[in-house]
Amino acid sequence: MKSDWYKNAIIYQIDTALFFDADGDGCGDLQGITQRLDYIRGIGATSVWLTPFYLTPFRDGGYDISDHLRVDSRFGDVADMVMLVERAEELGLHVIIELVLQHTSSEHIWFQQARRDRNSPYRDYYIWADTPPEKDDAPMFPGVEKSVWSWDEEAQQYYRHMFYHHEPDLNLSCPKVITEIERVIVFWLRMGVSGFRFDAASHMVKQAGQGSEEKGYDLLTHLRDFISHRRPETLLLGEVDVPAEKYRNYFGNNNRLSMLLSFNLNKKFYVSLARKDATALLQALEELPSPPFRACFANWLRNHDELDLDGLSKAEKRDVMKSFGPDKNMHVYQRGLRRRLAPMLKGNIKRLAMAHAVLFSLPGTPVLRYGDEIGMGDDLQLEERNAVRTPMQWSDLACAGFSEAEPEKLIAPVIDTGPYRYQKVNVNASLIKDDSLLHRVSKIARARLGLNEIGSGDYHVINTQNTAIFALRYDYGKDGLLLLANFCSRQVTAEINENDIAGLIECLADKEYKQSGTLMPPLSITLNGYGYRWFSIIKARDK
Repeated sequence: MKSDWYKNAIIYQIDTALFFDADGDGCGDLQGITQRLDYIRGIGATSVWLTPFYLTPFRDGGYDISDHLRVDSRFGDVADMVMLVERAEELGLHVIIELVLQHTSSEHIWFQQARRDRNSPYRDYYIWADTPPEKDDAPMFPGVEKSVWSWDEEAQQYYRHMFYHHEPDLNLSCPKVITEIERVIVFWLRMGVSGFRFDAASHMVKQAGQGSEEKGYDLLTHLRDFISHRRPETLLLGEVDVPAEKYRNYFGNNNRLSMLLSFNLNKKFYVSLARKDATALLQALEELPSPPFRACFANWLRNHDELDLDGLSKAEKRDVMKSFGPDKNMHVYQRGLRRRLAPMLKGNIKRLAMAHAVLFSLPGTPVLRYGDEIGMGDDLQLEERNAVRTPMQWSDLACAGFSEAEPEKLIAPVIDTGPYRYQKVNVNASLIKDDSLLHRVSKIARARLGLNEIGSGDYHVINTQNTAIFALRYDYGKDGLLLLANFCSRQVTAEINENDIAGLIECLADKEYKQSGTLMPPLSITLNGYGYRWFSIIKARDK
């Protein structure tokens, strides 16, 4: 197996409980995912990322884990996970699973033992205080949680929880906790998974260092070393929402995380979408630090959480909120939006396809959230982030073809009203329409698979003298790429003045243009409103 396979991967993110229900109990499961792996491979993905399937009370979408070594019965059993990995391997798909180390469920046996007895060996697994410190981090869910400290009547102490009060923080400076984590890692490596996504990695680091990030990085170094000795090709993907200048600390010198979710690019992407101007995204690309040679970034449009806008300027945040969150009901946690991509872009297929073309153009690995490829909507009647966590819409059959259960038994309601209702937006309907978003995204993904320049090459921004145009060039050895997209609705022209370009060979476009195929200088390239065009570069020979 190639050790840096993830640099040229396409990751498809799945909510385990919401993708497909194979046993008809109303909840998505591992067998259901296995049955739909052909679909995922068919749209061009090379990896699947599964949200937690471990034993859980399911008060936080499964991220509240009560046993990291057991599969929750609603999702299946260990044998189902083995069969999923087996089928994925047959199809050439890697399987990435969540490693949630920052906290557990309050129902975890560790916490239950810890709260009962101060002398329990599990007491040190969590963070306790007789009196909470005067200064500490603000809770991750303001408006829902008042503090990161809660009183436990049974323990007669306060315990710390960065997230919900039913998710106590693990004491990651405790050696026994690290030993437990190593057991979890070895167990799932032996099951054949290809990678782990470290949930809340920046908070995990801070906890490991007892408030000091510098000390906490040692945990990442240790885990990378531990895993590399067993499976050196394993992906370690980190959820790291920190300023871009801190990214290097999480990569280390190829000895910490191998991939970071680039929140900075994601936020700036939405500034450019809101303004119909590529400037913010292109500036963010120029400011992005280069990862070590074995590492890369992961990019996405939407995920299973809120669209976090922290870190943007007041003007940038205002513009994004005005365009994509005009109603207060769309806001959450005083920092972001609880919306899916398609409703934010008003279901405009051309614009949605352009956004995906830009996503697949960015340096690093693209992550596609389930349902975005067909333009699924959100359900703002659901609380908090659950608005973007609705069942996959497979067909216009009852319950969107997600489950044969009665609607009232579904783990989450399907969207059955409005322009994004499952009767209108579903996989089956998308498959039979040649110009559907699904076909456009799949075409983009398949084009991306053959272009290693994006995953492995160097890039630089090209100034086309038009702020609506996204223009990026990659060079990888003798090969080169020119990737263009138009963020606005009117037709534009990109003037390309690169001295070493002798010609361009078109390899992807939103439609056939009057001048297409092979283009020769002078390069004046037309782009439709929300259009996109990719070219291989014919480089001039040195004289």
